[in-house]
Amino acid sequence: MAREVSFVFNGNPMKMTVGDHWTLLHLIREELGYLGTKEGCGSGECGACTVIVDGEAVNSCLFLAAEIDGRELLTIEGLAVGDGTLHPLQKAFIENGGIQCGFCSPGMIMAGKALLDENPNATEEEIKEAIAGNLCRCTGYVQIIESIKSVSGHQTEEPRVIAWKTEENDRDA
Repeated sequence: MAREVSFVFNGNPMKMTVGDHWTLLHLIREELGYLGTKEGCGSGECGACTVIVDGEAVNSCLFLAAEIDGRELLTIEGLAVGDGTLHPLQKAFIENGGIQCGFCSPGMIMAGKALLDENPNATEEEIKEAIAGNLCRCTGYVQIIESIKSVSGHQTEEPRVIAWKTEENDRDA
């Protein structure tokens, strides 16, 4: 079976026929040809496929495409403006080393955007909670959290200076 749906995709109104069994991930990647949203586990465990539907971060591998009817969908491709200027969160991921291999980055960025849209002054704990469903195998999350914090109202702390113990400063103590 198939049904016709109308929705807003990255700011553009769309109308199309979708299969009842299609996931939103299938619709985005296979039917619309937008490949920024990644398929990781296919079971909602890794967050690589995170997109924003009506302001909420969702796993597109679990979201049925037919349920997008009348809603607004935002993917990683929809963050940059028409001239290619990156969204501040995308820039922050680059500047803070939040991107390593890049596979989890679209999902992390979308989860971070959904959080900051709801709470522009998110704390580190709120950031950690917002990305808890997104897995990364490269960064250890520190750079990802720092990237999101740098865009929120809670800027990162100044780097701490670590004094290495040497014979010379040990004598001065």
